[in-house]
Amino acid sequence: MEQELGRDGTRLVIGIDEVGRGALAGPVAVGLCVVIAANALPFPEGLRDSKLLSEPARERIAPLAAEWALDWSVGLADAAEVDSLGIIACLGLAARRALVELHGRGVDILNAAILLDGSHDWLNPALSTPLRVVTRVKADRDCASVAAASVLAKVYRDAIMIENDALTPGYGWASNKGYGSSAHLGAIAELGATDFHRRSWLKEPGA
Repeated sequence: MEQELGRDGTRLVIGIDEVGRGALAGPVAVGLCVVIAANALPFPEGLRDSKLLSEPARERIAPLAAEWALDWSVGLADAAEVDSLGIIACLGLAARRALVELHGRGVDILNAAILLDGSHDWLNPALSTPLRVVTRVKADRDCASVAAASVLAKVYRDAIMIENDALTPGYGWASNKGYGSSAHLGAIAELGATDFHRRSWLKEPGA
């Protein structure tokens, strides 16, 4: 897909994917991976959508994906922002923050093709200047730049969840990464919700 875009004259492709969208705690993270369209192959061996990789495999592949990319970034929107703005708006907010970071490092985002997983362009409504967004269902499975963005964002967000588990023990974030496991739900019922939780998503006592 990246090379196909390159044959149409596109120089840069920015693959985008999000992680943490359905979590009860922690930020939503949006990863961006910039590649030169004509040089998108070969990509790192074993690269897949992060959901198809074990945690050790993601940890191994993430630095390879970072090295393969021309540049990359991860933007975040925290739990309070998800509560106040909604998850779709926060996907755009997190992606915008990542794009600003890339732009500040000299990436020509205005002339890039933005390859977005799914069928819905949730990015442009969050931007003051529209970008060229190409949506593709299963892009995280079929497009290397999007798969790399997924892995980079997943490893980045997992590190945040592990760090916060050490700071606020009892919820199992190091293992469940903020998703609604039975142990996590039980901890919320017993200990109550924290500022790290998306309180509007919770129905348990103490939320």
